[in-house]
Amino acid sequence: MAGNSQRRNRRTSNKKGMQVGSGGQRRRGLEGKGPTPPASARKGHKKNRVANAQAKQAAARRPAPRRGGAKGTSEMVVGRNPVFEALRDGVPAVTLYVQQYIDNDERVRDVLKLAGDRGNINLMEAPRPELDRMTNGLNHQGLVLQVPPYEYAHPEDLTAAAYDNNEDPLIVALDGVTDPRNLGAIVRSVSAFGGHGVVVPERRAAGMTAGAWKSSAGTAARTPVSRVTNLTRALEGYQKAGLTVVGLAADGEHTVEDLEALDGPVVIVIGSEGKGLGRLVGETCDYRVRISMPGGAESLNAGVAAGIVLYEVARRRG
Repeated sequence: MAGNSQRRNRRTSNKKGMQVGSGGQRRRGLEGKGPTPPASARKGHKKNRVANAQAKQAAARRPAPRRGGAKGTSEMVVGRNPVFEALRDGVPAVTLYVQQYIDNDERVRDVLKLAGDRGNINLMEAPRPELDRMTNGLNHQGLVLQVPPYEYAHPEDLTAAAYDNNEDPLIVALDGVTDPRNLGAIVRSVSAFGGHGVVVPERRAAGMTAGAWKSSAGTAARTPVSRVTNLTRALEGYQKAGLTVVGLAADGEHTVEDLEALDGPVVIVIGSEGKGLGRLVGETCDYRVRISMPGGAESLNAGVAAGIVLYEVARRRG
């Protein structure tokens, strides 16, 4: 009897009981899903594949986020005339050191007035032995101006600035240019002809010193300069980003006025007046161009050569 009762209970427990309702899920499932998306947004559609490919190309064209570059070293400008010219020409400065009991002549008064007009330069009085120590015994004439380290841009900052303005990058790279005045003159030309910056190597090359800043006539404040460890690798990076690298050489296979590559995104590489482009840098260039010189001169100053090529690029783009 007990066994029969247990079997009946098991059979009864297997019977279907009350069913849980759908809670409206089936009714919602019958509702529409809105308007059909355009073909470019439908996965697997030909137009969707085309749109994705275009988006990837655009992302590849735009450089990575800006990362900033290295900093230079602090610099001292010494002597009454050099300090006066640096302040007059707008060279950035942090502190002006004035020797105690200095003869207050006209040039000293001019220097103090220029520093005071800036409003952001610290004036410090120091004994002569301290100024001798700071300048390693140079003839400072009682005036020393401290110039802050120059903040170099990252190479990708230059292309990013161009793309932000919907412009093709125009960059000048210098190989073996050691005169800061040439660097400053080239920065000035890049600014004048709508370029986006200058690239210099760390070694055996001029950096953005007070002399370079003065030669730039103030344009260094708005034209970035990037300093790279290896110029060849930097040029290869620009090539991967879609820029054409054009080297300026006296024996170039093309002339500046005939090279169509100057119409697009380009890096113009300029070597030293004596040695020209280095071997590795020259081999990295996509084209080597020359400037026609009917007068027969063998070479041009680096700053002059840069100005000629930049003018040609600006003329084409204008």
